[in-house]
Amino acid sequence: MPRTPTNELNALIHEMAIYDSETAYRKLFGFLFNPLFRFSFCMLNSREAAEEVASDVMLRIWQKRMELLQVEHVQVYAFVIARNLSLNVLRKNAGYKIVSLEDIHVDVNNETPSPEEILIDAENKAGFEMAVNALPTRCKIVFKLIKEEGLSYKEVAKVLTISPKTVDAHLVTAMAKLSQALRAKFYCS
Repeated sequence: MPRTPTNELNALIHEMAIYDSETAYRKLFGFLFNPLFRFSFCMLNSREAAEEVASDVMLRIWQKRMELLQVEHVQVYAFVIARNLSLNVLRKNAGYKIVSLEDIHVDVNNETPSPEEILIDAENKAGFEMAVNALPTRCKIVFKLIKEEGLSYKEVAKVLTISPKTVDAHLVTAMAKLSQALRAKFYCS
């Protein structure tokens, strides 16, 4: 059987459940934590709250490792937990504005680009991130889950409890708005 991310996740879950393997848990943590963090951050707009949600999901995965042997798609299962915990945070903080203290992204690169390349790259990246952040919340979440996390329409539908056709509609809307925003930036500026 070829090694796929799902097969690899299932193998790690099996190792965690049967042998209480902390090594397998660390590998699973390395695979899932950042995507869970980014997903929660899209919903919460707070690095601290998103980090706490992602950590709580990983803790629950360790605690329920025996039950996870019955779960077919561990990654989708983890995203559903993250969604539910994020919604709980939003409900708990309704009326309060969550402010992130550290909204800084550091990108490390071994090559040394020219100052002009750095400036152009930063402007392009900032323009794209601004366009993505301007998307309606559902469109932004669907876009990130499909394009950044590599989930299928069906998996995203399970995570967000919507139909695959609705997922498709959100992605089409996101792509159209991104295309329009980027076209305006590059052809009108």
